[in-house]
Amino acid sequence: MSRKIWLPLGAAVLVLNAVQWVVSEAVAAGAWTNPAYSYATNYISDLGVTDCGTTFQNRTICSPDHVLMNTSFIVQGILFAAGVILLAVPLLTGRVRRVVIALAGAHAVGFLLVGLFHGSADGASYSLGLHVGGASVAILCANTIVIMAGSLESLRLPRAYRVFSIAVGVLGLLSEAGVGVSTSTAGIFERGGVYSWLLWSVVTGVAVLVRRARRPAEARIPENVPA
Repeated sequence: MSRKIWLPLGAAVLVLNAVQWVVSEAVAAGAWTNPAYSYATNYISDLGVTDCGTTFQNRTICSPDHVLMNTSFIVQGILFAAGVILLAVPLLTGRVRRVVIALAGAHAVGFLLVGLFHGSADGASYSLGLHVGGASVAILCANTIVIMAGSLESLRLPRAYRVFSIAVGVLGLLSEAGVGVSTSTAGIFERGGVYSWLLWSVVTGVAVLVRRARRPAEARIPENVPA
């Protein structure tokens, strides 16, 4: 019974999470008009800064919808962790399951810090530190989960899905490592580190739901997450 419920629920949660993030980010970016928000040069975190008119790292920041974005940060951490755990519990066992659940929990805590402590130098020094630290942990944990999804041979997943998961997770980590290379492309690299697990969430979630929809009613308990 748990597999019948947990797998499709986890899949739906992952897709919902990706959608809420993309929509919230687009709305918050659209509300930012003076100066115009840039997906290439502005960090995602700029959308959550509460102080309008502050200057940080040569960027003038003013996000009218900072409450929306900070809420989305927190919701993202909770939903991604929940979706991963809902899939991990019926599919994994032993130490691997504990590691994945721990990574998902750390990711949720990281994004809780991101949403509560904004990334601005105008606030208390500890606030920026908690924000950056939380974001770093969350991004590392999420991309590690994505890589693990493709590298665990015990799941007996299709080769295409495994290659996709490993590739997108590795690219996510490499993108995040390149954030500081240039101020003109910082936003692009940061989004590479974040959109990696959001893309994986959509692909994984849709694949699970589609496979279940195609199966006869009497055989809808999948052995593994499909691709």
